[in-house]
Amino acid sequence: MEGNIYLYIFIMAGVTYLIRMAPLALVQREITSPFIKSFLFYVPYATLAAMTFPAILYSTASTTSALVGFAVALFMAYKKKSLLTVALAACAAVFVVERIIG
Repeated sequence: MEGNIYLYIFIMAGVTYLIRMAPLALVQREITSPFIKSFLFYVPYATLAAMTFPAILYSTASTTSALVGFAVALFMAYKKKSLLTVALAACAAVFVVERIIG
């Protein structure tokens, strides 16, 4: 497909700008609805989870080791351990399970 790369970049920049600018232009007053406020509060967490979970499952050689690492990470996070501790424990669990499985 031949075309002007600068035209494609300009269109992508315009679409990105419009998506980010539209809420500011359309909503002129403060949002007072508790439902909408809580919805907007949790959108970043839901988006991060939706992007991270598939990567967890397909980042190792087997799904079993990925699920074990995920379970260890959930447990450590539930115990309120630091982010570094959670990540290291999950990596160690995946490493051990990968060595056991083969």
